[in-house]
Amino acid sequence: MQTETLQVSGVRCERCVMRLGAVLQPLEGIEAANANLMGQVMLQWNDERIERDEIVAALSNAGFVPVE
Repeated sequence: MQTETLQVSGVRCERCVMRLGAVLQPLEGIEAANANLMGQVMLQWNDERIERDEIVAALSNAGFVPVE
């Protein structure tokens, strides 16, 4: 199990937070995800079912680019 907080750009309103959740929800292996209006996404995932790179790619494809 992995846990990480990512900072992403593109979160401007509550609707963005809901859209971000909709992007993460169908991903296999995501155990918990919580986002806020400051662009912080707290994630917990099963690293045997999904890789961090897959999560980052899904976020980027939806317009939420991780700031690293």
